[in-house]
Amino acid sequence: LRQSGRSIHSFCIGHGAARGTVQTRRQAADAWNLGWGILGGYGDDMVSRVLVTGATGFLGGAVLRRLIQAGTPAIGQGRNPVRCAQVREEGLDCICWTLPESLPLEAFAALGEINAIIHCAALSSPFGLRAAFEAANVRGTQAMLDLARQKGVKRFVFVSSPSIYFALRDQLEVTEDSPLPKPFNAYARSKVRAEALVRKAQDVGPIILRPRGLYGPKDTTLLPRLLRAARRRPLPEFRDGRARIDLTFIEDATSAVCATLAAPDSLEGRAYNISGGEVVKISEIVEQTCARADVDMRWRPMPLGPALLAARLVEAAALMYPGQPEPAVTRYGLGLFAFEQSLNLTRARSELGWEPEVSFAEGLRRTFVRSPA
Repeated sequence: LRQSGRSIHSFCIGHGAARGTVQTRRQAADAWNLGWGILGGYGDDMVSRVLVTGATGFLGGAVLRRLIQAGTPAIGQGRNPVRCAQVREEGLDCICWTLPESLPLEAFAALGEINAIIHCAALSSPFGLRAAFEAANVRGTQAMLDLARQKGVKRFVFVSSPSIYFALRDQLEVTEDSPLPKPFNAYARSKVRAEALVRKAQDVGPIILRPRGLYGPKDTTLLPRLLRAARRRPLPEFRDGRARIDLTFIEDATSAVCATLAAPDSLEGRAYNISGGEVVKISEIVEQTCARADVDMRWRPMPLGPALLAARLVEAAALMYPGQPEPAVTRYGLGLFAFEQSLNLTRARSELGWEPEVSFAEGLRRTFVRSPA
């Protein structure tokens, strides 16, 4: 079927691959990608190549590998020359480009024909200068949108963040249309602004994903940070340990990206929550992760109010130091240990036909089997 000049394959996720059948949704996604890769060079309406930004990072690298494994022509982008070289050593194409700088002419030529961009690159941190997040996440996204227009891109997938929902309160089953609080930190603010840019770019077929708490093999952020904190000091227990959250195993995140690539024109401009769909107590996440890594950990009951005040003062002091180093404790980090949070996945399930398939217990097992801490 053709729709607005784009080929829409009836066997993409959610079409003829219901959960529980022999062919799973993930298998359908890979089958669609394989068909895309094989057919990519045989028509103007077919995708010839996918550009994955942030390919030297956790999600971008996983997306690039999945596309290549499924037979889809793809090329990565990264800003670190050493890491770009490591990606190339895996047999993958990767250009070195620091956003939002101008793309060198030789790199522009090396891209060739690009019909889709998956924009994973971002500065992600609970603390930092507003100017740094503005450059990487807002102006960087604008640079990618400009490139998308120059290349005639037909689908622009922007990886945003549920951090835009964050507030110091319990928030369960948050939907994509829930009123947004004031951005809690500079990172959340930059993602809100970047999303606004992407929504306005209707000419490049934008779709927004908001995946929560990515973890899995090759993760260098979420679980490794938790383990480092557990090794150094007792972890805070707030509000009698009631905090809960939903995380996302990396393979579920990459399957969501595949679903957006297959989505019809009618979904352009839409945003989608992505998570494992399982709300797990923070205490269980910490204890099970530490057990897998053979890390002895302790809890220390603490009052939340004074801890947040102390963290605010520490953050203010850190901004006065050269380089603005991230403090060991931030208000955002304390909030994760204090409140209940979860995402409503109804829209992704019904519109993208996407479904998370990896439980936290299984994801943790796969993480430590492949990459022990």
